[in-house]
Amino acid sequence: MGYNVAIDGPAGAGKSTIAKLLAKEKGYIYVDTGALYRGLAIHFLDRSINAQDIGAVIEAVKEADVKIKYEDGAQQVYLNGRNITERLRGEEVGRMASATAKIPEVRDKLLMLQRNLAAEQDVVMDGRDIGTCVLPDAEVKIFLTASVKTRARRRYEELTGKGESCDLETIEEDIKKRDEQDMTRKTAPLKKAEDAYLVDSSDMTVEEVVRTIAALCKS
Repeated sequence: MGYNVAIDGPAGAGKSTIAKLLAKEKGYIYVDTGALYRGLAIHFLDRSINAQDIGAVIEAVKEADVKIKYEDGAQQVYLNGRNITERLRGEEVGRMASATAKIPEVRDKLLMLQRNLAAEQDVVMDGRDIGTCVLPDAEVKIFLTASVKTRARRRYEELTGKGESCDLETIEEDIKKRDEQDMTRKTAPLKKAEDAYLVDSSDMTVEEVVRTIAALCKS
């Protein structure tokens, strides 16, 4: 049986960054569930599917094969045999992933892969509903959050650091909309598990967040 750490939280809270560092420090495998949903989002976008066309999304899911592989210690995401890792962080991809993640058939497609990995390995898994739905029996559950302004600023700095043109106010509004969408969806909404530790990183460094969570895990 694997030892599981579940990290949930809203968009831009730094879940992926923290989960990767925590996994490296503890010697666990990092599983970026958001990347899996983004992989499916790329599948939908490449087929010019509208997220509101549920029937088209359900049909397209049947043709998608998303897999995680570890190459030179880094997680790579493959879609139908193609490495799509470099495309995962696009804003359009994020919006499509958020809009389609509420569809049961999309979630079912990825749920078994996530649980199989967690059953076989010590993992750190981050997403929106890991502690509540995907790994309800995880040994450690974290709800990682930060203020909307903090999350928007972090995303802005990330994008501008890559040379991308973006607007801080637009990013902030997008985060607010995604929070509302994630928290109000009928299927597996974003919420803190009752037994999860709340970690607000608004005024914490990355190192402080990692130390805080690491202290809750087995040595």
